[in-house]
Amino acid sequence: MEMKVLGCALLFPFQIFLCLLRAIVRFFARQKRRDLGTDVVLITGGGRGIGRHLAKEFAKQGARKVILWGRTEKCLKETCEEISMTGTECHYFVCDVGNREEVYQQAKVLREKVGDVTILVNNAAVVHGKSLMDSDDDALLKTQHINTLGQFWTTKAFLPRMLELCNGHVVCINSILSLSSIPGAIDYCTSKASSYAFMESLTLGLLDCPGVGCSTVLPFHTDTEMFQGMRVRFPKLFPPLNPEMVAERTVDAVRTNTAFVVLPWTMHFLVILKSLLPQSALEEIHKFSGSYTCMNTFKGRT
Repeated sequence: MEMKVLGCALLFPFQIFLCLLRAIVRFFARQKRRDLGTDVVLITGGGRGIGRHLAKEFAKQGARKVILWGRTEKCLKETCEEISMTGTECHYFVCDVGNREEVYQQAKVLREKVGDVTILVNNAAVVHGKSLMDSDDDALLKTQHINTLGQFWTTKAFLPRMLELCNGHVVCINSILSLSSIPGAIDYCTSKASSYAFMESLTLGLLDCPGVGCSTVLPFHTDTEMFQGMRVRFPKLFPPLNPEMVAERTVDAVRTNTAFVVLPWTMHFLVILKSLLPQSALEEIHKFSGSYTCMNTFKGRT
């Protein structure tokens, strides 16, 4: 037994090296991409913002059916009609993912009317953009219910069937704020950090489940109405991301079975700096970049 443990310990560095080598090759080589022709895609928060662009991109890449969930029927209907005009079958259901019973009920209705979901995109999110002391208790709870707990309910509703079919993918549209928080969005940052931990645990838990994968996308500030009014000090250095690009990269992550995507890639340096620098230095970075006060002009929707 001791020799076996010793052998594993000696092989471990080579295994890590091989993983790094594969990652480098994968980065430069064109990868085989999943054919979406048989997939039924469900997008929460699919009526507007990034969700709307995700629906269009999945349809563009050949998804068989696109399903939209959201709280505002007008937006869902408009997006559904736009997708249907492209020739892709599209349906929508009014559903608040923060309501557990509603999620389970609508999941049942969806399966009966449309079929099994093979790609679940947890995109629905809200932000209130206030400090802790200025936040209403109900608003804080709403953010956690939609941004975090909603993923528990939707994943529990659809993952079991994916595992039975050995075919499925769970996607989370997260945020770089899950790794580096800012003042003035304490509800959002907390919910996204919880969501990131959820996906990290889920991704590891599905390693031995053939045909079922996960992708977590962590974009920087994206140019949608959700964070309208948010201002950074150097907008030309740190411009908001284009939602179409975020959607394209997300769909590509699904097709290549990429577990984690940070947008833009330069945000990786922020994660490294957080691990190396003292808190006082990080505070100076926040002040210099303007992230310390960027939510002062926030006017986004909730």
